[in-house]
Amino acid sequence: MRVRDSDTAKADVKRTSSRILEILDVKGKVTKPGAITIPCSGYDSTEEVYRARHPWAIYNAPFNDMQKGVDRLLAEFQKDGWNIVKDGVDRSQGKSRQIIAESDGGEFGVEVRLHKASKIDGSPPMLEVTVESRCYRSPVTPTASDG
Repeated sequence: MRVRDSDTAKADVKRTSSRILEILDVKGKVTKPGAITIPCSGYDSTEEVYRARHPWAIYNAPFNDMQKGVDRLLAEFQKDGWNIVKDGVDRSQGKSRQIIAESDGGEFGVEVRLHKASKIDGSPPMLEVTVESRCYRSPVTPTASDG
């Protein structure tokens, strides 16, 4: 498992997110949460194994524009050697389109969900994207007794 510092992992995930946003090329509003560090499941907390995660969404854009953006993204992923794990519908009541992909080499995973507007709760169409890094081990930090 690769040793990385969290700041570098978060910067790499943000750079991948920015590239995805560029490919989507959808004119709308984009949420602005930053990348975060979360523990990887299946590891003891003392092992300090993490992943960087960057969730964001596009809203206030026409559904058709978002749909075309997702199609562009899928084509670009395939051209760039990404492994498309899923291209279908999710299990939600709205049966939203869901794409799950892994980058060539497995450094990043991406989940994209395209939600139609809902007449039931009045929610607008939205395109959700989550980019995650591969799990990494945090560098060993020297303690006072190490010196």
